[in-house]
Amino acid sequence: MAAIGAQVTRADTGDALARARQRAALLPDLLVEARRILNTVNTGWHGRRKSGVGETFWQFRPYAQGEAISRIDWRRSARDDRTYIRDQEWEAAHTVWLWADPSPSMLYKSEQAHVSKESRALVLVLALDELLSRSGERIGFPGVADPISARNGAERLATLLSHTTNLPAKPDLSRVRRFSDVVLVSDFLEPVEDTLALLQQLVQAGARAHLIEVYDPAEEDFPYKRRTEFIDPETGASLTFGRAEDYADDYRRLFYARREVLSDFCRRIGWSYTTNRTDRLASDALVSVHMNMTANIGYEGNGA
Repeated sequence: MAAIGAQVTRADTGDALARARQRAALLPDLLVEARRILNTVNTGWHGRRKSGVGETFWQFRPYAQGEAISRIDWRRSARDDRTYIRDQEWEAAHTVWLWADPSPSMLYKSEQAHVSKESRALVLVLALDELLSRSGERIGFPGVADPISARNGAERLATLLSHTTNLPAKPDLSRVRRFSDVVLVSDFLEPVEDTLALLQQLVQAGARAHLIEVYDPAEEDFPYKRRTEFIDPETGASLTFGRAEDYADDYRRLFYARREVLSDFCRRIGWSYTTNRTDRLASDALVSVHMNMTANIGYEGNGA
């Protein structure tokens, strides 16, 4: 991924251990912020558990005429005067994978922004984990945490992330199963073809994805004028423009065209695409994603 990165140093991008220590130092405060944001949002979130095909036991319930006899749990029925069905949970309804992009471009923070893109992405992931965990969902983070239902999900994830040195630039989606939900939080500034190839893996797996594009106000507004040096946080390569303002219109067209391709892709297959500027409320994105995860909604933008 590439981004305008005047405030991203080579020390940040080149040393995985330094990045891990920086992330570990941030996570306690980010966890507090995630809970604060969550407490200000009255989403009316309800658990999405229901019976269906799955491997995890959910509940016993009385047998209804016409149901298959093979579903009767005879051991449980023997303890009562009623006949009971053993329901399994439909794993599609409560398995959610969360992922925050750890690539160097996410470290960018302009003077117009309140926080870096990485901080905003982690806050959103932790807030979602806390919200989903409260309703009994199974939450996982590719390469860091297996899906598990736990009341302290956000705290558990923050602890695991703080002790993980090398986070891959792309999520390992090989364990994502059919009907799972996958929330990807990134600036999505890599070549569109690469992002679409990643999303195709989820299409083939039969999962449903929710993309949250986190972006800095300077990346959208392009406020630069006169002689300006731009640095690629991925490679350290630099590019200097004598009159940066001459390139503003072309830059914005490319910026929005990339977003439009991705949001159109999501809309066509019933996924969601949410945007969130780092100088605006994180709760906006949280509410939007909540709506998208409980309804078949296409593009939901805030701040675009």
